[in-house]
Amino acid sequence: MKKVLFDTDIGSDIDDAVCLAYLLAHPDCELLGVTTVSGQPDERAKMVSAMCKVAGADIPVIPGIEVPMEIAPLQPDAPQASALERWEHESSFPNINAADFLGETIRANPGEVTLLAVGPLTNLGHLFQKEPELAGMLKELVLMGGVFFDQVPVTHGIATEWNIRCDPHAAAIVYSQRPPLHRSIGLDVTTQVTMPADEVRERFQTTLLRPVLDFAEVWFAARDEITFHDPLAATTLFRDDICEFHSGTVTVELEDGERLGATPWKAGDDGPHEVASEVDAKTFFDEYFTVVGAV
Repeated sequence: MKKVLFDTDIGSDIDDAVCLAYLLAHPDCELLGVTTVSGQPDERAKMVSAMCKVAGADIPVIPGIEVPMEIAPLQPDAPQASALERWEHESSFPNINAADFLGETIRANPGEVTLLAVGPLTNLGHLFQKEPELAGMLKELVLMGGVFFDQVPVTHGIATEWNIRCDPHAAAIVYSQRPPLHRSIGLDVTTQVTMPADEVRERFQTTLLRPVLDFAEVWFAARDEITFHDPLAATTLFRDDICEFHSGTVTVELEDGERLGATPWKAGDDGPHEVASEVDAKTFFDEYFTVVGAV
């Protein structure tokens, strides 16, 4: 069993819910807790609770930090929470700071925890700013974030990834940490695993995926496909044949302007970070639906 802490901004892009379904369904995943981040963290926690109830899972759910460390919020709402009225969920949650919850769980399981973060890194930034020694107590830190090879369409002259852009100062703190393994799956590879809305509607019919499909209909009001950013990161926790990784050093640019949140990467075998460079899309989709399709 792999002990996982999951930090998510579920409720914005639909891929967070798609990812959570995979973690809840995986027979080798011991989900120690879920923390939410970004605007309306309580609404996001309710979405997590709804999915946990469908899965029959009793897992701590902790609403996290709403406001970025230094910039104005870019993601104040959780639009998919509008579908919550159709799903049973908890409305109150433990009164503990998300960063404190993460820290307590890591200390209680030294060397055993995989921290998977797929949203803005605000919770993690506060965690490691307060207790930087906790990074070394992890088993691994895995992030969905960044652009490392500029293989995606650029906006305003630079390709920046949304999670990093939403709280670049927190991201800079996180990338300065030195856990035993520090991996990032960026837009360079996640944009290669997409599925059109019609196929999603056809395939998301298992018990655990039905609430995800309901949330997805909110997403589809403005888009006609899903990109499996976060689920791709999750599958790499359990399969080493889905993504290829290379070592190097990631920095986070903090100067105001179009490059704010850019994540330049410099290759080097002695670098502290691993970044995904390639993805086997077929193997990914086979893995995802083999795990989730059985629930």
